[in-house]
Amino acid sequence: MSKSHFGLIGLGVMGENLVLNAERNGFSSVVYNRTYSKTEDFLNGRGQGRNIQGAKDLQDFVEKLERPRRILMMVKAGPAVDAVMNEISPFLDEGDLLIDGGNSDYHDTERRVKELESKSFGFIGMGVSGGAKGALEGPSMMPGGTKASYDAIENLVTKMAAQVEDGPCVTYIGPGGSGHLVKTVHNGIEYGIEQILAEAYDLMKRVKGMTGEQMADVFLQWNSTEELSSYLVEITEVCLRTKDPADGGDLVEKIVDQAGQKGTGLWTVVTALQMGASVPTIYAALNGRVMSSMKSQRETAESILKGPAIKDFDLGSSADAMAPLMDATVLSCIASYAQGMELLRISSKDLDYELHMPSIAQIWKGGCIIRARLLKRIQDAYNADPQLENLMIDPWFAEQINKRLPGLAKVVAGAAEAGVPVPCFSSTLDYINSYRTGRLPQNLVQAMRDCFGSHTYQRVDQEGNFHTEWLD
Repeated sequence: MSKSHFGLIGLGVMGENLVLNAERNGFSSVVYNRTYSKTEDFLNGRGQGRNIQGAKDLQDFVEKLERPRRILMMVKAGPAVDAVMNEISPFLDEGDLLIDGGNSDYHDTERRVKELESKSFGFIGMGVSGGAKGALEGPSMMPGGTKASYDAIENLVTKMAAQVEDGPCVTYIGPGGSGHLVKTVHNGIEYGIEQILAEAYDLMKRVKGMTGEQMADVFLQWNSTEELSSYLVEITEVCLRTKDPADGGDLVEKIVDQAGQKGTGLWTVVTALQMGASVPTIYAALNGRVMSSMKSQRETAESILKGPAIKDFDLGSSADAMAPLMDATVLSCIASYAQGMELLRISSKDLDYELHMPSIAQIWKGGCIIRARLLKRIQDAYNADPQLENLMIDPWFAEQINKRLPGLAKVVAGAAEAGVPVPCFSSTLDYINSYRTGRLPQNLVQAMRDCFGSHTYQRVDQEGNFHTEWLD
């Protein structure tokens, strides 16, 4: 059999779908899985009749690939990636290229790029978004590493990626771990939007007593608008309409209220803290998942800690697409994107990644989990002002904020009086109000710091650093 164009290690759901994607786009492939029975099952199942061959070990796998070899690793992030690299390296030749398509920490990718390049091999850290369906039909891909390494896979990834009106949803992100950093922030934004939609659902259910079908109708309305048309709103409608085959009730109400996480949301928040970027909406979403894990404690506390009784307040009606609640949802989604893009802008400067913000918005427009019509506005904003410090001051986004801020405030105030937690809505309101305030009360914080620790302060009316003996 002739040599294959493309190799894949790791036949999980994403791996299987990506290799089927590559083969469909004209790239003959060879696959390897640590457990060979998994390889056999794939070749006799979904891979049957396709231009895909299997390998029993890594040496066999490498020998079946044409040079320079292009190998995608879809294995668990962390030590497993290093283990595969160490095992396969003895069989590689100069110019061969490894691609890590998992959700790796960008610091690890920085190290791996340097390590592999020192051996004359290429290494790409590539974020992949789109879930199983996206991997098969066309995901959004975020490859980072040396430009030469990207050039070696460009013809492959541009055909595999989702396609939108202005091109494939893949681009060269930048050097080192930039691809995995962008994917990490993508996932942080995803955390935010998922929590935002969950808060809207919770208010409709608990405050208004709406049924799954009624709530789904609202999300259907929202998905027809420019501001909220998105994959996540679309699947929220689907989830709310889906019935339990056992009794015909709403399936979502049978699901335990504990949300899992794989670490990328945490990495987003940690990176933001390290870079000095403000991401309160994303942090609130992460904390919402942490709080959800405390199920037994919450059930105990419910009988001990007393709050206000749930009471109705104005969330709007189906006739106006629940206008105040829609305002809160739109602004919180904008805040989640704005915080993520701001983190990328700051990180790009600190790490010398030279990220091209319009291109990042463009590759998120198709294939990925956070794809939305709003990304066209984000792309336009950064094309108009490449040095834009925050999306909220772009004219179109500023108009949305000025128009919708009263609705967001109404929802947060009403939820507080009703005792319903809305962490993302609340954090977004604080974020916007803080950002639009020219003088914050941290002047008093500085006074206290100087009082107890002689940290000095600056004055508004004089240049220089000052210290006062505050205590006798």
